Order: sequence, then structure tokens, then C-alpha cells
Amino acid sequence: METAIETADDSAWMRLALDEARACLDRDEVPVGAAVVVNSQLVARAGNRTRSDCDPTAHAEIVALRAAARQLGNYRLTEATLYVTLEPCAMCAGALIQARIARLVFGATDPKAGAVVSHFGLCASPALNHRVAVTQGVLAEDCGDLLRDFFRQRRG
Repeated sequence: METAIETADDSAWMRLALDEARACLDRDEVPVGAAVVVNSQLVARAGNRTRSDCDPTAHAEIVALRAAARQLGNYRLTEATLYVTLEPCAMCAGALIQARIARLVFGATDPKAGAVVSHFGLCASPALNHRVAVTQGVLAEDCGDLLRDFFRQRRG
């Protein structure tokens, strides 16, 4: 995996993704938020919408990538950084590769379904046609606490 160095702005952008994750709570969605940034400009932001949209592909990353592609008029987001509060699953990691995202920054790891560092290493796979630079652990405690609290309340 190509590891990218955390930048000074990473925490600020991750806080924006956390705001999107918190907004998911109002929709009874798993609180995962994402933001797409190009040249230090916000292009798109989203939270999970799987339940709201009755769409199994409406993870925060996918919703944000779709919005960014529409905003920029190009499905290839070669200059973009995706910030997301949780390590992407296999579907979302695949979408990052298809979008040619330059960099991924995520907060909490996902030991069950994460496909970037926890399992598979998709963003660095030599078998695929694109590699994504990855920075992990940005505001990991805040991101993880939000998810743990959500699931703790649901299990009550």
C-alpha cells in the first residue's frame, strides 16, 4: 500500500466528513460521512443513504463520488482526495479505483468489512489498473466513537 503523509488540512476535512456522519443519525443511517476535495476546494459531501434511498450501493463514498463526478463533469477524479470516516468496504474501494481517486484519507479502520488495510489491500493491488495513496487514522477515535455509540444504542 502506498502510504501518504497526513497533511495539515486533513483534520479539517475529516471534521467535515464527521459532520456528514452525524447528520446520518437523523435518518437512522449508519453514521459514515465522506467529502471529496480537489485543489483544497470542497467538491462534494455525503453521508450514508442506504436505508433512506433503499439502495445497497448508497454508501457515503459512492454518493460523494457520484456528486463530485457530476459537479466536475468527469467520472475520472484524478486530482481528488476522498475523506471518509470509516475504512471503505470492497465496493467503495473498487469505486475509488474506477474513479481514479488520487488519495484516500480515512478515520476508523473496519476490521469486519474494510478492504483497504484490514482486508484485501484493494487500493494498492498490483492486479488492478490504479493505485490510491492512503492516509489512515485521521481523527480515528472520534470516527470510531460515533460508530460505536450508534451501534451500542441500537443494541440497547
